[in-house]
Amino acid sequence: MKPFWVFTKVVRLKRYGRKRLVIVHEQQDLGDTPRFLLTDALHWESGRVLESWSYRWASEIFHEFGKQVAGLEAAQVRKEEAVTRHFRLSCVAQSLLQRAPAAGSTSERFAFAQGENTVGQKVWAIAREALQGLLHLVEQLLAQGHSCEHILDVLMPA
Repeated sequence: MKPFWVFTKVVRLKRYGRKRLVIVHEQQDLGDTPRFLLTDALHWESGRVLESWSYRWASEIFHEFGKQVAGLEAAQVRKEEAVTRHFRLSCVAQSLLQRAPAAGSTSERFAFAQGENTVGQKVWAIAREALQGLLHLVEQLLAQGHSCEHILDVLMPA
């Protein structure tokens, strides 16, 4: 568990109406740069807002993976061919999620699931698997004597 120092208040914003503002510091002396979180969930306590915010990283990894590796970023749906490609990529993403070997976690991060498998756990499993594959590839390339520049060229072609 990591301690946070938090201030929260329901505020009214001209354009957006009532929102819960949560100001978060990671240092007790409040000397660090604060994070400002805003939510529509006016009844949520600061701990719940922080918990929800902490899950954003798994979803960002999933979207980044979808865009960079699976090609979802190029799936424009203006033509029939593009719609078909987008549908196929969506099916692949759904299949990955359904087949991901995620066992019910007992960690605090997934305590809310009460032992049930969640999409977040499956995304973590996919990300872990992808990272393991990437590390294995880099290990093989290093064992073959390739330079770091060559490995970067293999991983991120121009």
